[in-house]
Amino acid sequence: MLGFLPYFAWPLVVLGLAAVVAVCNSLYNVLFHPLRAVPGPKLWAASRIPYTVAWLSGYLPRVILKLHEKHGDVVRVGPNCVSYADPDAYQEIRGHRKAGQGEHSKEHRVYGAHRHNILGADREEHARFRRILSHGFSAKRMQDQQPLITQHVDLLMDRLHDLTHSAQEKGPHAKVVDLGAWFNFTTFDIIGDLAFGESFDCLANSRYHPWVGAILRTIEQFGWWLAIQWYSPRLLRIIKAVSPRAYIGAGTDAQADFAAQKVEKRFQLGTSRPDFLDSMMVAKAEDGRMLTRDEMAANARILVLAGSETTASVLTGTAYFLAKYPDCQRRLAEEVRSSYASEAEIDLFSVNKLKYMLAVLDESMRMFPPVPSHLPRVCQAGGDTICGYAVPAKTELEIWPWVMNYYSKNFAMPEKFIPERWLNDDDKGLEKGRPNALQPFSVGPRNCVGKNLAYLEMRLIMARIIWNYDLALADEGSDRFMASKSFSLWVKGPLNIRLTPVATE
Repeated sequence: MLGFLPYFAWPLVVLGLAAVVAVCNSLYNVLFHPLRAVPGPKLWAASRIPYTVAWLSGYLPRVILKLHEKHGDVVRVGPNCVSYADPDAYQEIRGHRKAGQGEHSKEHRVYGAHRHNILGADREEHARFRRILSHGFSAKRMQDQQPLITQHVDLLMDRLHDLTHSAQEKGPHAKVVDLGAWFNFTTFDIIGDLAFGESFDCLANSRYHPWVGAILRTIEQFGWWLAIQWYSPRLLRIIKAVSPRAYIGAGTDAQADFAAQKVEKRFQLGTSRPDFLDSMMVAKAEDGRMLTRDEMAANARILVLAGSETTASVLTGTAYFLAKYPDCQRRLAEEVRSSYASEAEIDLFSVNKLKYMLAVLDESMRMFPPVPSHLPRVCQAGGDTICGYAVPAKTELEIWPWVMNYYSKNFAMPEKFIPERWLNDDDKGLEKGRPNALQPFSVGPRNCVGKNLAYLEMRLIMARIIWNYDLALADEGSDRFMASKSFSLWVKGPLNIRLTPVATE
């Protein structure tokens, strides 16, 4: 009978059948799926569409936070996806596994392009990469790296001094600078020097290196790329074939070529210097294997991304909060300016004594997490029980830092910037809640290898800034900083800060 349908009716038949399949699939997801017992909105359980719409808006973490406030610690946010706001989920999903226990692996659609570096490698290769790269982050290595890092921080302060000095000549108003951009210049220059043996010269030229600019421009593009991946990986291949420049892979391919050239140039340099590539060239894994040059380039490239934009985001967030909360800024300024006789005494290791500084940075990372992404894992073969709920194999397991850090069960008054919550002499009378919810560097065998270096770098830069300047927000746009969108990383606008030089003895 169908053979007698006119040709123009066939599209309607196909659409009708597709609708029937979609409805049946949605009913299965809500009524019969193994995750049906996990609380959450039925519409999100039925289809991936609500999740995708919220993701593309750039505000998915905020939406999921509202779902957790309504449904509790564990929420089903997709047909095959569960989000966790219970801090125990960090260890249960990402923590060290017992011998013979499967790993909750990285989600291949997000990390597939990184399978040859420490970010996306499988369990065995990750252990090899980690052992080799850790040599570049040892205490001895960081001590040797201090002159490299300090010279870039010195240049940052010189540039800011030039700007504020010229402003003083023009009148009583302090100079307004996009401090977020200057933090990005500094952190990219530092990590470029440590990863490739030479700076990107962002500070020297007062602008982004083309490769750095490309990284920042592709953050939002990555959001669309990933959304397409959820529905049709084949469509991405078509886009790449038809319009290579519109495909994010074109930018990442160019970055890979750039990294390979930098590694080759570092090899030709030959001299020993305390950078990451120097460690990669000589370090060996337990099995005696060394990194190939391609592996060096792949890992150096990911170290640049992980060690620059994230650190700059913390510094930018910290500057915003200090400008927004003058009482906190005054307390920090008192600590910094009373701890040193001169600015020359502020170095990579003396900043360890600044307790309130650490509290300020931790509170900044709580309110503006350096990596806003959920860093999804996939449940091991055979399934698991996580935070009291059984989840089948291949379930996507999500932990959103924004959700963890703002969830009312985890922190009292989560919308307020209160560094004192991280001090033992807390004078705010706060309920402690679940402070282990703050894990900006993740946990387990895949936690951030550069955590200690990041803390030292952030403390040094912020101490130098506070030693020299008082900070104030300069415009309404900067006051809306917390409305920044996020995908894998933050899409930040300018943070215009009015810098007022201070006299220090």
